[in-house]
Amino acid sequence: MSELSEETTGTDTGTEDAVLLFVGGPLDGRVEIREARHGEPLPTITHVHLHGGPKVVHRYDLTPLSPQAGVYHLRTAGDPDRSLAD
Repeated sequence: MSELSEETTGTDTGTEDAVLLFVGGPLDGRVEIREARHGEPLPTITHVHLHGGPKVVHRYDLTPLSPQAGVYHLRTAGDPDRSLAD
């Protein structure tokens, strides 16, 4: 399993860590704590799985629940508002 990047967004960092839950796809059920020093959670996360075959790409879109909690939902091919190929 590949790791998610911990990029800084460049926005004002809060003082409290964020709890993030992943729903669907290969990260289903994963819970991550994003440290406040990394800034606000990213609106979309791309998870790339590299193995012997072709690379597999999944995108997760954030639904904030509060300033310190959110859920990343797997983006599906049937989502009319978002393209799987960016």
